[in-house]
Amino acid sequence: MDIGYVHEPTDLQCGQAVLAMVTGIDVSEVARLLSNDRETTLREMKEFLRSHGFSVSDRRVQITDKSQLPQLCMLSLETPRCWHWSLYCEGVFYDPEHGVMSDFPTADRKYFFEIKPK
Repeated sequence: MDIGYVHEPTDLQCGQAVLAMVTGIDVSEVARLLSNDRETTLREMKEFLRSHGFSVSDRRVQITDKSQLPQLCMLSLETPRCWHWSLYCEGVFYDPEHGVMSDFPTADRKYFFEIKPK
């Protein structure tokens, strides 16, 4: 899958940026479609992806190492500042706050939800 990196427009729009990267929809349009320009919930994330042609696992999986990640997943990370959404695809981390990375951004707890195109 080809991911185009999207930086979060505000400190509260990491979820919208992740959804934009997965679906290819402009981040401002994602916020409009969600009727939400602030923090996104897990339910919003899953419903948006499912309504745009993706399946998302219902199971939250805690991880410690990137070798445990599936090909494509959204990450729920407990960072020093807050809970944060991020994206992992085929060996690369696409973090709406920190950029494109080879490993997780700093986080105390890490979870993933697998995403697959339908």
